[in-house]
Amino acid sequence: MEKGKKACTLLLGALRLMSMAATLSATIVTITSRERVIVFNFPMDAKYHYTPSLKFFAIANGIGSVYSLVVLFIPATKLRRLVVAFDVVITMLLTASASAALAVGHVARKGDSHAGWIPICGQVPKFCDHVMAALILGFCGVFIYMFLLLHAIHTFIKPILL
Repeated sequence: MEKGKKACTLLLGALRLMSMAATLSATIVTITSRERVIVFNFPMDAKYHYTPSLKFFAIANGIGSVYSLVVLFIPATKLRRLVVAFDVVITMLLTASASAALAVGHVARKGDSHAGWIPICGQVPKFCDHVMAALILGFCGVFIYMFLLLHAIHTFIKPILL
């Protein structure tokens, strides 16, 4: 029994490291996404901080990566319920930020004919590729956090039900 518990703890630690890597990478890729092009003799800049949802995405992933690092150094027996509560908050924060950034990315790629918004990814493909890579990394972080959250919920509800 002790061997299985230690293996589970190591797996959860590895998942926390993976979530930290995914969210930190998403933050870095988002922050470094920028492109400057000339369209009809007018310079056009595309930067992440021009869009509030991409700023939210970068900040939320930064918070998620710092949280993952902090949780790695918290002893497993102390503050366990607090960690589960913060896991819920971080999972919701990452999900909201990834969804908002995905919506803006979809409009940037496809446009919206009803609102009169034209797609911009034809003019700034490097910027759009960076944002897409950041979104993929961000959603990887969301899925890892969801798995960690489901495990924590299962661990805490199982003793109550028995």
